Amino acid sequence: MDFDKAIEALKDELISSTQEVIRIKSVEDDPQKGMPFGKGPYDALCYVLDLGEKLGFKAKNLDGYAGHLDFGEGEEVVGVLGHLDVVPEGDGWTFPPYGAEIHDNKIYGRGSMDDKGPVMAALYSMKALKDSGVKLNKKIRLILGTNEETGWGCMHHYFANETPPSMAFTPDADFPVIHGEKGIIVFDLKYKIDSLEDESFSLLSLKGGNAANMVPDYAEVVIKVDSIDKSIDALRRYANEKGYQADIKEDNGNLKVSVNGKSAHGSTPEKGENAITYLLNLLYSHFNGESSIYNFLDWYEKSLAFKYNGENFGCEFEDELSGKLNLNVGVIKLVGEEIILSINIRYPISYKREDIYSSIRAHLKGLPIEIIEGNSDKDPLYVPKDDVLVQTLMKVYQEQTGDYGTEPLVIGGGTYARAMKNAVAFGPVFPGQEELAHQKDEFISIDNLVKLTQIYTHALYELAK
Repeated sequence: MDFDKAIEALKDELISSTQEVIRIKSVEDDPQKGMPFGKGPYDALCYVLDLGEKLGFKAKNLDGYAGHLDFGEGEEVVGVLGHLDVVPEGDGWTFPPYGAEIHDNKIYGRGSMDDKGPVMAALYSMKALKDSGVKLNKKIRLILGTNEETGWGCMHHYFANETPPSMAFTPDADFPVIHGEKGIIVFDLKYKIDSLEDESFSLLSLKGGNAANMVPDYAEVVIKVDSIDKSIDALRRYANEKGYQADIKEDNGNLKVSVNGKSAHGSTPEKGENAITYLLNLLYSHFNGESSIYNFLDWYEKSLAFKYNGENFGCEFEDELSGKLNLNVGVIKLVGEEIILSINIRYPISYKREDIYSSIRAHLKGLPIEIIEGNSDKDPLYVPKDDVLVQTLMKVYQEQTGDYGTEPLVIGGGTYARAMKNAVAFGPVFPGQEELAHQKDEFISIDNLVKLTQIYTHALYELAK
């Protein structure tokens, strides 16, 4: 089928609607009545549901947690699972993170690629099918979540109240098709400090990072020292030697050190520049002794600094299907006399979460460290390459792109495909394209937005015809 004419007619509307939803700051916030994840995610959900109704689809809001839009009839349902919440914007943007400004044919904004732009491509794919008048034998349902980035309570609530689709894809990863996803564990490490004061310095504050699943692009510490000038000179020399983007200065009689890094998705920590690691490495280069604070710096340097696969943390696992474990230190903060680190791990699909936790605990035995498990752990996902869903989506991708050489992938990212059986991730990032999720200056090109709409239109047609 040729849907290009219908998609071209919708292009301007697709672009403007994508801009509108990006302008909604849908970072999770304190819950309000009817808004379980705060006003921003709720507003984004209402916007897309209202838009879907205007486009001619049946809308349903499930208590502000999630919602869906239906097109067509039939007992079998083909689903598209997308999310409207975003990670915090961070600093250093060239254009306003919620401005949705267009520059060089690109729409800039948090969520433009993860996952609002792809969600809008899926929505207008449904509209293109509707306007084309094609006959379908299955219902198409666009399912909208609102806290994918922070816990998946949206999907737990949705599938507690709705029957899962017969099959589904989520536009929230890479092309051609993601047939496997590593397991995910997220937890805090609490490192107990005996005393915040040492002979040469006292730790006053320490913070960095925005979320466990983001490589932190900023971290800072405030320290009371005996000789500020001496410390500033030494730290600046080391920062220059290492090429760190560090601001080291006196602040109200104390020493303040702030470091900038480069954000990246927590599933690919090696692609970022971890500001927490840079900051702690900077302190480790200058302060030494027998203190509890130095012991922490020494432990971090040897266990976590510049290491991405758990090699010195007791969890260096890998398998043939999915490769090595990935480890990201996403957040650091000083609370009382405890330094708390938030850790995000993506582990190979042949292992279980218990394998990871038990190995880490054994490695940390005897240290003043407590593991606090989170509530957002996710088991691995694996769908064989010869599954009909994988085969159908691969065929559509190949026909629409001409790329017949790229094989289905296993990734460290976690998508809504895990929320139900018979689901995989399908786009939106093309092979060789820069991964922009969770980074500053996130954008989606208008050409790719249209191309996604074309691919998803054909995919939904093939699955539902």
